[in-house]
Amino acid sequence: MYLVIHSDHEGGNASAHTTHLVGSTLSDPYLSFSAGLNALAGPLHGLANQEVLGWIQALQAKFIAEGKEVNKQTITDFAWETLKAGKVIPGYGHAVLRKTDPRYECQRQFAMKYLPNDPLFKIVNTIYDVMPGVLTEHGKTKNPYPNVDSHSGVLLWHYGFKEYQYYTVLFGVSRAMGALSQVFWDRALGMPLERPKSVTPEYIVDYFKNKDKPN
Repeated sequence: MYLVIHSDHEGGNASAHTTHLVGSTLSDPYLSFSAGLNALAGPLHGLANQEVLGWIQALQAKFIAEGKEVNKQTITDFAWETLKAGKVIPGYGHAVLRKTDPRYECQRQFAMKYLPNDPLFKIVNTIYDVMPGVLTEHGKTKNPYPNVDSHSGVLLWHYGFKEYQYYTVLFGVSRAMGALSQVFWDRALGMPLERPKSVTPEYIVDYFKNKDKPN
């Protein structure tokens, strides 16, 4: 399940897009995907589930130290403390989606079936119950729903993957299936070299002058 839901092949994410871009030069697929993995190494892309897991574990340690139970009220209070301190809630929001990430829901259903009593899953599940409402009320998040990274680290931790640095490796193995499948189809269909669009200064000025005008 983990390998399949992380095998995105479309160009919208950094690693898949980089693989597609380099592959469009007819570079060797191994080198093309190596370039994609370099994009995956960036903390804004491949390290997200590690950051979410670390945040959840810190929350758990804080509650244990303060003698608090994990319930909707304590999680709500913690969320507001985090937001009022100018921090973000990791694992929530998505550049494209405006609803709960279906990959999150897939993991959630799996966890409810196979590890319903896992302490970290209970925290994740409670966060899911309250966080969309808190973020909607806060009003600064376009998508107040969880993404795929909000859940995956908890599953890996439950099944014994305790070394954070290995998480991106698993992500990379998953992404290889989708990104290299895309390269295969690009070659089969004879797709052209990918080029960025070049524009003139005049185009930029004209675009911003007219972008809010009705068509």
